[in-house]
Amino acid sequence: MDRVAISITSKDISAELGLSDLQMSFVFSIFTLAYGAFEIPTGWWGDRIGTRAVLTRIVVWWSGFTMLTAGAFNYASLLAVRFLFGMGEAGAWPNVGRTLSRWFPPVERARAQGIFFVGAHGGAALTPVLVTWMLEWTNWRWVFVLFGSVGLVWAWFWWRWFRNEPREHPDVNQAERDWIEQGRGAAAGESHAAGVPWGRILRDRNVLLLCAAYFVQTYGFYFFITWLPTYLARERGFAAMKLGLFAALPMIACVIADVTGGLAADGLSRRFGRRGGRAMVTIASYLLAAGCMLAGTAAEEARTAAVLLALACGWDSFLLGATWSTCSDIAGRHAGVVGGVMNTAGQIGGMLSPIVIGVVLERSGTFAMPLYLTGALFLIGALCWCFIDPDRAIGK
Repeated sequence: MDRVAISITSKDISAELGLSDLQMSFVFSIFTLAYGAFEIPTGWWGDRIGTRAVLTRIVVWWSGFTMLTAGAFNYASLLAVRFLFGMGEAGAWPNVGRTLSRWFPPVERARAQGIFFVGAHGGAALTPVLVTWMLEWTNWRWVFVLFGSVGLVWAWFWWRWFRNEPREHPDVNQAERDWIEQGRGAAAGESHAAGVPWGRILRDRNVLLLCAAYFVQTYGFYFFITWLPTYLARERGFAAMKLGLFAALPMIACVIADVTGGLAADGLSRRFGRRGGRAMVTIASYLLAAGCMLAGTAAEEARTAAVLLALACGWDSFLLGATWSTCSDIAGRHAGVVGGVMNTAGQIGGMLSPIVIGVVLERSGTFAMPLYLTGALFLIGALCWCFIDPDRAIGK
């Protein structure tokens, strides 16, 4: 919710602060630049000291800078706040990946990741409708103040309830602990990672291919959380509440895809092995996302276009459970670091996406070319997954 709110309020922010489309694209991307730059250090930090403390710090920081977004008074101040916002939020998903790798056995990991993404995308789905309604009775500044305050409450509950390891939690009995730790191998009793084999990680074929595929996934996803409302209003003629509803459709599709994608990845992996099952899910997801993206861009009728693009976003998320569980499986006790490496590659795609769209939009006045490019990139993601092996740990 905190991240998506700016795409819905961008029109009001641009009008009040006098920002052009290109300047707004840099506002979108400066967050992602900082987010990507600090992913690996924060993922490593979670590996070292545990995710209880690190995720608490992350959410407190990003909530504070969500509220400080309301204090922006010009282009420079908005860029500074969004950069610091991204810096503080960095490492959230790698630390969640590490958390799930410690609390779920491999046979349940993809569905656990999928359920996690329901929260992320469910919040994003709610945001366009909620913010559109809030702007009827308040201004964009109060939207950020109210949204940011929610995270502070979450951080308090997380710190009180969560423990880094199942054995540390008073509500986990011995049988459940044994089940969770089953399959974790040598890393089962290790709470925190020691030295990081950077050379093996950065040269590993699986890691490099995961990075390339995740670059594509995030590049496509960032269109939906940055420029989609502008596209629907300017190019497809949607207005007011209808805009909020159709802007929410992609995230609704993601919520459905998160659960079903995780279940499909675990179910197919049990039948065909992890490599076969996850490859089926991811390759099909990228191919269907490409088809829907290209068809939606070409569609003449506005609602048809909006639905097809929503389906493209859904298929782009159907693969997340398989992707992140594969990352955790090959990483072992270095799940935070490897998750950070993969997510950094994704954030480079997320940073480039709004800028490419903004530059092309300013020069051509149309969204068609950058959206066709996004559809073509999805095909590269499918190709990468033809060679990824979730059964091969890093360095093997």
